[in-house]
Amino acid sequence: MQTLGLSESTQRSEGRLKSLFWPSIRNGSDVDYLGAQGYWVCLLVAIGSLVILTLMSAPITAAATFLFYFVGGVGVRERSRYAAAAVFAMYFLDTLMGIGVLRIIFAALLLSNLRATWIAATWKAESEEAILPARLNESFADKLADQLPARLWPKLRMVYYIYSAGFLLLVVAGLIVLAEGTKIKN
Repeated sequence: MQTLGLSESTQRSEGRLKSLFWPSIRNGSDVDYLGAQGYWVCLLVAIGSLVILTLMSAPITAAATFLFYFVGGVGVRERSRYAAAAVFAMYFLDTLMGIGVLRIIFAALLLSNLRATWIAATWKAESEEAILPARLNESFADKLADQLPARLWPKLRMVYYIYSAGFLLLVVAGLIVLAEGTKIKN
């Protein structure tokens, strides 16, 4: 690994907690790391939503929500500002429906993802440190976080733009109807 220069790809310029909640970019490895971190956070939200909504006997909503967050995570991995903004907006709207400590933590993580994606998408330092590390393909996690997004995003990008915009509009319309129903009862 050392002779290939791959060991340097895991070097981060800051600690894990700081990179989760207030990331910064100093080199290409930071850009790659923040993209992978954003992907894993979105995947965790997608799986959590799938499980919770399935347990609530809403399998179609569970599948639609899983796809929204999973493909959004793929976009975050590929430094899509739109995907990061859509994922955060959806989770924020969902958090308004039921506030909890865990929801606030994940909303903060997704907001941090949005900031990190925005920085990573515009970061183009002109030095040798700016070179992005090679994406690994050794373990299942490498294939899931490094290889799959690079293959899926170019094919699903336009579909996700349409799907996510429609899904967000549907959620906003549902929130408006819910708010109007609450006003009528009071």
